[in-house]
Amino acid sequence: MSALDPRLTPANGHAAAHELRGVVEATRYVKGTVRTVQQPLVNLAEAPRGERASQLLFGEAFRVIDERDGYAFGQSLRDGYCGYVLAGALARQEAATHWVAAPATHLYPKPKVKAPPEVSIFFGSHVRVTADHGEFQKISTGHFVPTQHLQRLRARFSDPVGVADMFLGTPYLWGGSSRWGIDCSGLVQQAFVACGIDCPRDSDQQMGLGRELREDEPLHRGDLIFWRGHVGIMASDTLMLHANAHHMAVAYEPLEEAMARIAASQAESTGAGEVTARRRVERPA
Repeated sequence: MSALDPRLTPANGHAAAHELRGVVEATRYVKGTVRTVQQPLVNLAEAPRGERASQLLFGEAFRVIDERDGYAFGQSLRDGYCGYVLAGALARQEAATHWVAAPATHLYPKPKVKAPPEVSIFFGSHVRVTADHGEFQKISTGHFVPTQHLQRLRARFSDPVGVADMFLGTPYLWGGSSRWGIDCSGLVQQAFVACGIDCPRDSDQQMGLGRELREDEPLHRGDLIFWRGHVGIMASDTLMLHANAHHMAVAYEPLEEAMARIAASQAESTGAGEVTARRRVERPA
């Protein structure tokens, strides 16, 4: 049997998800407890106090498998990604009714545009609306969110490139998942999930999406193009949109220029080199 991908395996030696009994060794096997993120962002790391691998957004669900020393180990219900988050960033599970469909939104203390906002949350965050105040929606925290910034939980966009364009200029951040900072695969994931397409977190996992294009097939808007450790989304047959460390931002870049630049970096033994895959992902009917 092939080795399990630790990114998707809810087990850390101390505890494992009950469905892994007989598959991995652990001191105990648990069903886990689903909790909700109560901060605008929280880092998901490979180890306690470790480097950021991804991020969870406000209102997202996280299945806790083990908790010790101020950290909770578990699995994101968005994409199955496993890791450690600060336990204090999690609260009891709460069913959401809406999600944030603007790049970011403010949480206001009153349903008034001139009221000083207390904090911001980001695209893809989940909230529970408790009252309709016309131009504002009251959420379960007691704050108010502009009605225009929210969509019903099942509502989805139709164009992943249009979603990715909302992040134009966002600072590049390794493991980032929001307008505050985002990386290449985080951008692709946000774009596709917002359009109702399940999408894993990392670029190597995303290479399993859709189908491989034939060598003679031209690229179309929405196609994905991969290098080792990098992914971009095509805005047209010649223009790519991607979060990248060259621009340190989400930026448009002519594909030919990006290919030449990345290939040149291979000569310095620091880059990703040649294109490894071109994939087309169809939106579900």
